[in-house]
Amino acid sequence: MRPATATATAVTTLIGVGAAAAAAGRLAADAALKAPHGRALPAEPRLSVHATAPGRVTLTRCLASLRPGVYGLEGPGVHAVVGPVIDGGSETADTVVRRLDRVTYGTLAPGTKARLTPRVYAGDPRSALGIDHADVDIPGELGASPAWFVPGPRPTWVITVHGLGTGREHPLNVLGFLHAQQFPVLDISYRGDTGAPAYPDGLGHLGASEWRDLDAAIRYAVRYGAERVILHGWSTGAAMALHAAAGSGMRDRISGLVLDSPVLDWEATVGALASARRTPAVLLPLAVRAAQGRTGMNGDRLRAAADPRALTVPTLIFHGPDDRVAPWQRSVELAAGKPSLVELRTVAGAPHGAMWNADPAAYEEAMRRFLTPLM
Repeated sequence: MRPATATATAVTTLIGVGAAAAAAGRLAADAALKAPHGRALPAEPRLSVHATAPGRVTLTRCLASLRPGVYGLEGPGVHAVVGPVIDGGSETADTVVRRLDRVTYGTLAPGTKARLTPRVYAGDPRSALGIDHADVDIPGELGASPAWFVPGPRPTWVITVHGLGTGREHPLNVLGFLHAQQFPVLDISYRGDTGAPAYPDGLGHLGASEWRDLDAAIRYAVRYGAERVILHGWSTGAAMALHAAAGSGMRDRISGLVLDSPVLDWEATVGALASARRTPAVLLPLAVRAAQGRTGMNGDRLRAAADPRALTVPTLIFHGPDDRVAPWQRSVELAAGKPSLVELRTVAGAPHGAMWNADPAAYEEAMRRFLTPLM
């Protein structure tokens, strides 16, 4: 082969390889950033229901099904709530028996495939918890987004913001507690949620653009009587809270932050989501670069918002080392960088977004202590 021909062949091959790699990176980015709200994250393994009996359910034995705490169990057309593992509950080497608190809807039968989810309640505040609420629409830059408003006598409102793999039902886990503390609560949706405006580019931005919908919710709360607001966010909702605390024109009204499993490392979370959707490890750097290119986002804004020097209000973080989506170490660093304002409650044995589920009583007691001075 002549040198010119060999060179042309090599260049063509490289272009082909490069194009294939770019396409693969694009697909991997889609896998990470098109995660639908309200569906369990793929990082959670699928479990089989082996048997049911009054007050108990037998599941496939794995690290997930052995976790302590209270979880939703969700599959096609079915949602149930399971409690702790029952010792001596007729388990085998391949199964585990957990307390079955209730079947919310559908039928939980042997052979059902389901995943554990932090979403314990299904429905709205009235149907799930018996708490009266109003359905409201919050105007934002892309259009109106639906929210649930639960009234309360205090002048400080709590705005709750769900995260990855969940929707407005996830914050219902703590709504009963907040209502008992007499806080008005605004449980919001945002772009990409059912009933809310779609993402302009079809991709989630892990809080980097979504926070502007939270900013609109803060303005709504102040317009309707809130003197101050506390932002309680999970996952990307926690990242949104940090963005709002740093960049909102209403940030002087924010008196506190509660962050559950906060996404503080944009690149790491993109990689984790792509990996959970079976993206080969060799393609993960390409997925991150493709996600950055397609969204115009990178981790710089998030790093600035999560810089301890940027925090000016009391902040309570719930996070743990078993989170495989948002690195716990970033929360450790944030808390260490501003110990006068930031308290980190480390929760062991809980996956992403499920710090309450691991021990609801301990979570709510920590919240009570944190919120009391902010009431």
